[in-house]
Formats: sequence, C-alpha cells, structure tokens
Amino acid sequence: MTADHICTHRLSIITGHYGTGKTEFAVNLALQLSALGKQVMLADLDIVNPYFRSRERRAVLEGAGIRLVASSQACTDADVPALPAELLTILENREVTGVLDIGGDPVGARVLARFQPKIVQEDYQLIFVLNANRPEVRDAESAAAYLRSIEAVTGLTCSGLVNNTHLCGETTPAEIRKGVALAQEVSRQTGIPILCHTAERRFLESLSDLGEPVFPIAINMKKPWER
Repeated sequence: MTADHICTHRLSIITGHYGTGKTEFAVNLALQLSALGKQVMLADLDIVNPYFRSRERRAVLEGAGIRLVASSQACTDADVPALPAELLTILENREVTGVLDIGGDPVGARVLARFQPKIVQEDYQLIFVLNANRPEVRDAESAAAYLRSIEAVTGLTCSGLVNNTHLCGETTPAEIRKGVALAQEVSRQTGIPILCHTAERRFLESLSDLGEPVFPIAINMKKPWER
C-alpha cells in the first residue's frame, strides 16, 4: 500500500494516544507523498510529546522537498498554545497536500479546535492511530472512548483507523497481529474503517495474509539517547 492510497483527502490529520507512533506514521506519509511528486507540507502541532517531534527530522524532511511547520515550544504550557502562522497556508492553499501531526491527548488536540470552522470546509480526514501496547488504549472500549474524546475536542469526525502497534526495537509480527485484532474490534464498535496496518519492510512477507492493506514504514524517529 502506498501513501496516496491512505491520503485520499487533501488534508490528513493524524492523532492518537501519546506513544502510539503517530509521528513516525506522519513522517513516513509525508516522505512517501513527496516521493510521489506531491507538494507536501507537514505540520508538527504535537505539544504533548517532548521526544518524538517531526521537527527533529527537519533536515531529512526538507531534503525531501517537504515544508515543515512547527508549533512554538515556548508556549506549550498555555491553555491555547501558539500556532505558526504558516498553518494557514496548509489550510488555505489547495495546491498543497497537508499532513498534520496533532497532540496525543484531548488537551493536545485542542490546538486544532479554533480552526475547526475552516477545516470542515476543506477536503480533510482525521486518522486515529492505535498501538495495542499502550495501556490507556489497549482494549477496544478504552480506545473508542479516547477517539470520541478527541472528536469532541476538535469538532472533527474521524474517518479512518491505523494499526501502528509496535514495541520499538522489540517489535515482532505477533505484536502487529495483536494490534490487528484491536483495530478490528474498534472498527466494529465505532463503524470507522481500518485504513491500514503499518510494519517495517522486514515484516511484510509474514503479514501478507492480513485482510487489510499493510503500509511499509521506515524508522525515522528515535529517542535522543538512541541517536
């Protein structure tokens, strides 16, 4: 599966609980979309996670022709965090394919709430990323409730699920399959379709029997002490 089959809308807004790997997913989407010839802007609006930020891969992203827009760290404790003015370019320039990486909890998702009237007039999709190894969303009921809380805060409607279950360097096909079962149950409970499962290329052959598409990813985001 390729990124353009996932990003079937001009704006793809990526959200999920802290630690699900949504930033890795967003970076992979942006890189693959750019490789396909799209004019891509990636907005790093995650004010929750201090480690895995798209901005940490600015050189790689800009080297691939992607324009990176990052929120100000100076205002991350504010009730209404400061957002870069360039965000309006993503929302208003319909020549741009936008990937927006937003905060990993309802508080972080609040950064988009003020732009809800503008976003709903655009061609957008809200994608919820799942990781079955995160304690807060490891069962379908908790994950569905979390998803609905983000919808309530942003005023946006989720239209797709992505299973990004992993254990960092300890990931195995069995772990990914555990996430498959979770995503399928969340989909059943919410009526929201599964867009894809993610996996490193080394796992693709062993996951070829899954009912939904698999999106191959590379590991770009690492903890500071792993770089």
